[in-house]
Amino acid sequence: MPTSDNELIAGFLSGDQRAADVLIRRYQSPIRQFLRRLTAGDHALADDMAQETFIRMLSTLHTFRGDASLSTWLHTVAYRQFLRHVQTNARLLYVEEGEAAVEASCDSSAMSDVLLEQIMRHLTINERLVLTLCFSAGMSHGEIADVTGLPLGTIKSHITRSRKKLARLLDIEEDTL
Repeated sequence: MPTSDNELIAGFLSGDQRAADVLIRRYQSPIRQFLRRLTAGDHALADDMAQETFIRMLSTLHTFRGDASLSTWLHTVAYRQFLRHVQTNARLLYVEEGEAAVEASCDSSAMSDVLLEQIMRHLTINERLVLTLCFSAGMSHGEIADVTGLPLGTIKSHITRSRKKLARLLDIEEDTL
């Protein structure tokens, strides 16, 4: 069985459904986590958008040119799903700093994820976006620009601003983030 993304894409495009299954399994967790952070912990919504992302991937994979990695391309597809939802359905919850207290004690990895998702509500959508792509997805500023279409300077500003907000919310030094 092919293992590289390009080999799997070629396999899928020539009719091998197993290749699509491998690609979905490979990227399902990172895409779901990305969308959960963008939706500030709305797991059901994030899972629905992840499913739509993979349906779109399967129907448009023939258009993938390989200019960026498949991960970057999929994050772009997921981000566009998220934007469609925001534009057509509802305003996602955004809590101003001072409106809610954040309890920063965590006993497990699952609790850490829940806390992080709650904290993300204190960030604007663009701050959630660039912070998640930078730290959770491990993307460079250039890759984030490819996904979002935002200028590099804006990306750097959002990252700096969101790190400062998170440090204030958690009452920690910004350098520890």
